[in-house]
Amino acid sequence: MIRPDNATRVRSMVLLAAVVAALVAINLTAHLAGSPVAVLAVPLGAVIVVGVARLVGLQWREMGLSRAELRSGVPYALAAVVAVFGIVTVAVAIPATRQFFLSDRFDSATAALFAALVTIPLQTVLPEELLFRGVLQGSLGRLFGVRTTLSLGAAAFGLWHVGSSMGLTEGNEGLRSVLGSGAIGQVLGIAGAVAATTAAGFVFGWLRHRTTSLLAPIALHWALNATGAVGAAVAWHLPS
Repeated sequence: MIRPDNATRVRSMVLLAAVVAALVAINLTAHLAGSPVAVLAVPLGAVIVVGVARLVGLQWREMGLSRAELRSGVPYALAAVVAVFGIVTVAVAIPATRQFFLSDRFDSATAALFAALVTIPLQTVLPEELLFRGVLQGSLGRLFGVRTTLSLGAAAFGLWHVGSSMGLTEGNEGLRSVLGSGAIGQVLGIAGAVAATTAAGFVFGWLRHRTTSLLAPIALHWALNATGAVGAAVAWHLPS
């Protein structure tokens, strides 16, 4: 007979395995399926995963989504947005760092603003935070301590970005000049992107843990991505 505490641990392990499997499936669908399935895979997948996780017992507070948790994250969210906008403004103003913002995807103000206000929050930031700092971190927290939870969550977030990093150096003038444009440059670009997003995932996870709120990492994640897009549009129109 399985003791109650062992049965709870088994259920938590099954939940974690199911979440990881769902993340893999969503990621593969987003990068291998054709439109519109690929476009909807991450946001729709996030809604389904959150709903199923809640149905099987993961609490809103464990995902940083209860009303109290969301309120507690407001000051941190505002501080994160202000800090990132300030840092990016300075980086774009300096010619030495400006080149790293020269992404072909955002060479027009219209494309950058649409991405910052629509695509990035709805297709990237909100679903990824729900999946990783919400459901995955909540599931990991049932089984592991804080350090292991944050480390595993960060590693998963880094690996999540392998597919989206394909061709990264080809579309960024600054990275291409540093890493090169061949196969080696592409591999280095992917490795760099995975390392950077792993580090970012750790920071997002720590912020989620520190504030108990999903709102804070959402704000920081959005600020980083949105200022990157807007910064790119501005950088293209400044002297090199």
